Amino acid sequence: MNGNGLLTPGLLRLAIVLALLLVLLACQRAWPRRGEASPPRRRWRNLGLAAIGTAVVYLALPVSAVSFAAIVQNHGFGLLALTPWPGIIESALAIAVLDLAIYWQHRWFHQLPWLWRIHRVHHSDTQFEVTLGLRFHPAEILLSMLYKFAVIIALGPSAAAVALYEVLLATFALITHADVALPGQWDRRLRIVLVTPDWHRVHHSVHRNETDSNYGNLLTLWDRLFASRIAQPRDGHPGMTIGLPQFRAPADQTLPALLRLPLVGDVRPSTSGH
Repeated sequence: MNGNGLLTPGLLRLAIVLALLLVLLACQRAWPRRGEASPPRRRWRNLGLAAIGTAVVYLALPVSAVSFAAIVQNHGFGLLALTPWPGIIESALAIAVLDLAIYWQHRWFHQLPWLWRIHRVHHSDTQFEVTLGLRFHPAEILLSMLYKFAVIIALGPSAAAVALYEVLLATFALITHADVALPGQWDRRLRIVLVTPDWHRVHHSVHRNETDSNYGNLLTLWDRLFASRIAQPRDGHPGMTIGLPQFRAPADQTLPALLRLPLVGDVRPSTSGH
């Protein structure tokens, strides 16, 4: 709460994420796409990793992305400050550019070996369900926030636009990792514009070329535009293998192992067919 008794953007985002998480957990039980039984300890592990990452960012950075955007805008920095735009157009443009920036961030985390070491914590999960959308190494969360700060300085979006994008980014992280079966007609129509669970599930395939595809967070436009789209997994959604070939043992899935993962093993073994 702020001094006026209102929810801050950060608390509002947290409340939305927690409410959506509960809804999607129920949807996974009612309408599963793959129907894998996910042990409670796995979900608590992913939630614990998210809590550690949130704490690290809170302790390391003095301001949130929304507060930082307000500071940048007050100083007149960024491309959007050069020309006045109607509010709704400026917000839409800012959200699109932020989404494009996060698309490239995601792609660089796959292409640069030292970034992949960190990001593979997310890909090492052997199941695809909603809590996977929270499974990121604290170092990745911190680097992502610093990258976002740089984009905000260059762009100069309003704090309101950044707050809206932060909510969209968090909610889509959950929605696109949910093991929920959308009717085929819905999926085909939605994916023309938006990332769906079936679209993103390809990105978690054990096959290397599929892992290195479908990087989009909100919009599928970027994968289409930059030729990183794979429409369907080669093994089909029910039968595809999720995760990485070299991190499949139970010992690789403990919370301490995930925190150490950027420091161990080969960056990317050359395995034929993966």
